[in-house]
Amino acid sequence: MQTESQLNNQIEYLVIAAHPDDAEISVGGILGNLIDEKATVGILDLTNGEPTPHGSIEIRAKETAAASAVLGVSWRQNLGLENRKLENSLENREKIASILRQIRPRVIMTHHPIDTHPDHVAASQIVDGARFWSKLSKTNMPGDPWYPSTVLHFYSIHLLSMPIPKVVIDVSSKFKKKLQALSCYASQLIIGKTVGIRSPIAEIETMGRLWGRTINKEYGEPLDCREEIGLGSVSSIF
Repeated sequence: MQTESQLNNQIEYLVIAAHPDDAEISVGGILGNLIDEKATVGILDLTNGEPTPHGSIEIRAKETAAASAVLGVSWRQNLGLENRKLENSLENREKIASILRQIRPRVIMTHHPIDTHPDHVAASQIVDGARFWSKLSKTNMPGDPWYPSTVLHFYSIHLLSMPIPKVVIDVSSKFKKKLQALSCYASQLIIGKTVGIRSPIAEIETMGRLWGRTINKEYGEPLDCREEIGLGSVSSIF
């Protein structure tokens, strides 16, 4: 994968996720679509996701690299914040804002603010603050001021009720690749699961089919946005 300096001013779509595997779980199909369209895509994982029952820092790093290769993501970094203790602090806001000013994404995709995982909620809050800070003119942060035009929110598997998203994206042609990327995270999604309980990957596949059914497609992924989404024409909907 390319370094940050090699991709300055080139990333159009940036996924900011609390843990490795969150991006693939939530928007793996959407990323596949964008990469096929020759869009520049990056992922910023905020923590290494450890400790977990069957993982380690080294295992998670190998799994993340393998999943990134399957999807074709060329830029991915880990910010190194503390798993389970992710906080919407000024320090964390500045760290993400500094990255935004350097890679200058047009669109950010991150966690929905309503979620049962505290790290996901905190990540959503940090991104909101970092987006604002990124445009500040009088600051010690590196790079020129930058303000991503759109923040889209994705949903995780930690849902207690069905959300009402702004849009559902057809990812039918990329869902197989998404499942291949998810299978790279064996320590989290395959190994050590209780016999008789559906695997997380099976649940993700079921939800993909459900969202696809809402738009009369085989598979779909939902996105929300607290701002209005402008279109140039009615034909852009179809």
